[in-house]
Amino acid sequence: MRQSFALSKLSLSFFLFASTALLLQGCSEAPQTPQAAMQPASVATVIAATEDAPFTIELPATLSGSKEVEVRARVTGILESRNFDEGQTVTKGRSLFTVDLEPYQLALERAQAAFDGAKASLVQAQRDVKRLGKLRAEKSVSQRDYDNASSTTDIAKTNLAAAKVALKEAQLNLEYAQVKAPVAGVMGREFVSEGTYVSGPDLLLTQITQLDPIRLRFGISEREQLQMRQDEANGSLTLPQSGHWQTSIKLQDGSIYSKSGLVNFSDVRINPNTGTSELQAIIPNPDFKLRPGQFVRVSLKGAVRKNAFVVPQRAVLDNGMGKFVYVVARGEQGGTIARPAPVVVGEWVQKPANAGDKNFWLIKSGINAGDEIIVDGMARIFFPGMPVAVNNATHSVSAE
Repeated sequence: MRQSFALSKLSLSFFLFASTALLLQGCSEAPQTPQAAMQPASVATVIAATEDAPFTIELPATLSGSKEVEVRARVTGILESRNFDEGQTVTKGRSLFTVDLEPYQLALERAQAAFDGAKASLVQAQRDVKRLGKLRAEKSVSQRDYDNASSTTDIAKTNLAAAKVALKEAQLNLEYAQVKAPVAGVMGREFVSEGTYVSGPDLLLTQITQLDPIRLRFGISEREQLQMRQDEANGSLTLPQSGHWQTSIKLQDGSIYSKSGLVNFSDVRINPNTGTSELQAIIPNPDFKLRPGQFVRVSLKGAVRKNAFVVPQRAVLDNGMGKFVYVVARGEQGGTIARPAPVVVGEWVQKPANAGDKNFWLIKSGINAGDEIIVDGMARIFFPGMPVAVNNATHSVSAE
């Protein structure tokens, strides 16, 4: 037993000795050349330069009809008929409801008769004055008789004027018995049915909405307005003349509506509840694709950032502490390296007509004119200061 244990211990010692010898031999035969250097990452770049960049604001907005009118009767009476279909498109002046016409037709005839009588009375009074005037010259009638005839003529003129007003009023009432569309638009539902007694303008009959053009309403925050004014004052931003921003609409499915419009109203007041001031734009809607109450996003265009730095959005990275770009710089050994440059970004800048990149970041600070910004190959940069090789020919570089 002891002999077996001694042999095992001797075998283990021999194995350890042999392994150590082989390891030392291997180390003595290792190559003495220095470790191969890391290969530089292939990247593409653009040269930072200032330009006049479009300034765009995107905001939530609500649509409403350009005109939303409540239809009411101007006269009283029984509602005899409804002359439209709910949801129908009507033209201005179209008859929508008919109030019982007979009472107003009779009133018109009565007023016409009164007018004719007043007119005849005036003619008779004028004849009397003319006749008495000749007799007065011959001293055949007294001055008093002549004066009475003249007064009768004046009274007849007044009566005729009153009869004329009454006739016009009767004509209007008969016309108002036909309740007509005040604007062209789309009819809403009826609120009063045929046979109902209409008490005049206090009773709402229906509503009509003008959809073409359509109205777009949205708000800009006080903070954004102050910032734009400051940028305009220091010359870095040019705003549209008279506040007439160009507008385009993005629908809920992300599609862009084909028509565009202009801002035609900007409220000078700030809403204390929302901290925004209301703006309004009018947009053509010939096919009625846009509907009142619809929520959309509006893009305001027409302003320009002066002498601005813009870089493709893909070039701007985020390390959790802020945004940065990689700038090509010279390393200590003289080679080119990727140096991270913290930047302060502004708004997105879109260039839809650009052949390459269409979305850019406005850079407020952090880069200088002439900096070589890395825009492609950032995934190959594993640490700040990593060697890079600029090879724009093999990358998609389209910042212009």
